[in-house]
Amino acid sequence: MSPTNLATTIPAKIRNFIIYDVGFKIIQKYEQLIPKYSLIGDTPFFEAQDFPWVNELETNSHLIRQELDKILEHTSELPNFQDISPDQGYSTSLDNLWKTYFLYGYGIKEESNCQRCPETTRLIENIPGMKTAFFSILLPGKHIPEHRGPYKGVVRCLLGLKIPEPRELCRIRVDSETRNWEEGKAMFFDDSFPHEAWNETNDIRVVLFLDIVRPMRFPLSWLNQILLKAITISPFVQDANANQKKWDSKLEKLFDRKS
Repeated sequence: MSPTNLATTIPAKIRNFIIYDVGFKIIQKYEQLIPKYSLIGDTPFFEAQDFPWVNELETNSHLIRQELDKILEHTSELPNFQDISPDQGYSTSLDNLWKTYFLYGYGIKEESNCQRCPETTRLIENIPGMKTAFFSILLPGKHIPEHRGPYKGVVRCLLGLKIPEPRELCRIRVDSETRNWEEGKAMFFDDSFPHEAWNETNDIRVVLFLDIVRPMRFPLSWLNQILLKAITISPFVQDANANQKKWDSKLEKLFDRKS
């Protein structure tokens, strides 16, 4: 039996205990070591120059935008964030203003979605340590309340693709610092710090949302890879992947109908 099948056949109460009690405590202790071994420091935001691959991503952002525009023709029919990941839906489940289009989720490739966005897929697959990638679409008036990410072993990158004006009303706060997105520019931050985001404009805001493996020194770099693989086969990720698969047939019919 594969690790994935084993994880999903364990009784729910035992699974929850392992993941949310034992697993959480292990990750908490491990995260305390990350600042010491991190090659990029331990700050809310990071500098783009720490990630040499970002130049190719930003230079080709217009290709990503072209593919995004076709996806946005069906915005209202795309899944909400909580439709895919209800475990994290606490921050957004009160409305349907956060739409998603997943390409990768914790290393799991969404084949049909990627096929519709070949240039975007090519670019993200060249990013070292890329684990998660999706178009994050905030509709007008959306506020994602303060929360923190589940794991400090990754770094979040948000590439601005469609940023409405005035930019001051389309922003993100990480810890005590607030920044605005720019089209064609990538923003890097540590989502284990408390953060929240707003789109208080009258238009749609879209970024390419990426989680990449945090650069660290050995041996934590090695341990980080093991923990990320464990997260991938956890019910937390497998349930989200199953939800995405349910949406695949809906999206297939949607895009076939509109083509």
